[in-house]
Amino acid sequence: MTIEVKVPELPESVADGVVLEWHMQVGELVSRDENLVDIETDKVVLEIPAPDTGVIKKILKNNGDVVTSGEVLAIVDADATTVVPHQPVVSSEEKDVPGEADMTPAMSPAVKQLIADNDIEVTQLTGSGKGGRIIKQDVLDFMASKEKFQGAIKAESMAMPSIPVIKESSDERREERVPMTRLRARIAERLVESQQTAAILTTFNEVNMQPVMDMRVKYRDQFERKHNTKLGFMSFFVKACAEALKQFPVVNASVDGNDIIYHGYYDIGIAVGSPRGLVVPILRDVDSLSFADIEKNIRDFGVRAQDGKLGLDELTGGTFSITNGGIFGSMLSTPIVNPPQSAILGMHNITERAVVEDGVVVVRPVMYLALSYDHRIVDGREAVQFLVSIKRSLEDPASMLLDLQYVPFDVRD
Repeated sequence: MTIEVKVPELPESVADGVVLEWHMQVGELVSRDENLVDIETDKVVLEIPAPDTGVIKKILKNNGDVVTSGEVLAIVDADATTVVPHQPVVSSEEKDVPGEADMTPAMSPAVKQLIADNDIEVTQLTGSGKGGRIIKQDVLDFMASKEKFQGAIKAESMAMPSIPVIKESSDERREERVPMTRLRARIAERLVESQQTAAILTTFNEVNMQPVMDMRVKYRDQFERKHNTKLGFMSFFVKACAEALKQFPVVNASVDGNDIIYHGYYDIGIAVGSPRGLVVPILRDVDSLSFADIEKNIRDFGVRAQDGKLGLDELTGGTFSITNGGIFGSMLSTPIVNPPQSAILGMHNITERAVVEDGVVVVRPVMYLALSYDHRIVDGREAVQFLVSIKRSLEDPASMLLDLQYVPFDVRD
C-alpha cells in the first residue's frame, strides 16, 4: 500500500511554503511520525512527519520548491520493510557542492558545505540526527559555542538568510548578495504595508519602575517556589496592558475597510527574537491569565522560538502587541503597528534618572514607554490616557491585584 505525504492545510494568512530540507531520501526506511521534511512558511518552519512506517518510494518536491496546501510531497510504500539503494535529492544550489569521501556519521551535502566553509573538523561534531547523522543545527550549535556567529549562517542552502563574512586580512571591498528568507520577506512586506495603509503616530511617557522592582524582590523566591517559574517584568506589563485595553476598547480594535471591529477578547502578541527573525506569538485571553501563567507562556514562547517549534496557530491573530527593545539596550524607539491591529507598546531599558518627588530630587529606575497607534481610529486623547493607565498600574502594581486600575472620568461616563 502506498501513502501520499502531503503539505498540511495552511491557514488563510499563509499562501504557500518552500521545501527547506529533506531529512530522509528515496529508498530509506522511515518510522511513523518520524520527521521527513521541513517546510518554511512566512511564519514558521513546519516539520512534516511520516504518516506510517515504510520506505520512501518517491520524492516529488525538491529543496527550494514552492508548495501549497494539500500538494503531494512524497510517496511512502507502507508494505516495504527493506532499504533500497537511492540517490539523495538535492536542490539546484547543492548540485555543484564539492564531493567528499564517504564518512561516518552521515550528513547532507548542504551540511558538508557548511562545515567546509567554516573550517570545522568533522571529528569535533556530535550528530543528533537519526543514527548519529550530523544535521545543520549541530554545526550551528558548535559554531555558537566557539563564538563564530558571523559565519553561522553563511553556507546554509535554504534554512536561514546568509550572513556575509568579510575576511579582515583582505584589502578587497567585498559584497555578497543573498536572498531573504520567506519570514524576512514577509516581515518587510507587513512593515511597509503598515506604514503605507495606517496613519501611525507615537506618544511617549515614562514610568518609575521602583515599585515593580521592589515587589519582584520581595516575592521573587516565594513565586518561583510555588509556580516553578521566575517572576519577570513582562507579566506586569501584560497585565497592565490588559486592564488598559478594557478601559479603551478602540485600542484593542482593528480596521476592516470602512468598519471598526471591536474585539471582546484580549490576545496580546509578544515580540520574540529567533534565528530566523522576529516572530510574535500570541498570548490568548490574557485578562484571565495569572502572573504565573503569563510568565510560563512567555518563557515557553522564547525557548520554542529559538528551536523553530512555534505553531502557525500561535502566530496568527492578536489584538495588540508588546515589543521589548530594552533587552537589547534601546533607550527609545517608535515601534511599527502590526496590521490589522491598531496599536503596539514599546518597552525600553531601565536607567537610573534624577526625578523630582514632592519637591525633592531623587534617583529612580525609569523606563520610557512608547505607544504607536493608528490615528485613523485612535484619537490622541485615548492614546495618551491608555499610556497613563499603564503607567499608573506599574507605579502601583498592587492596584492590579486588587482590581483598582485607573479609569478616566470620560470613559466611565
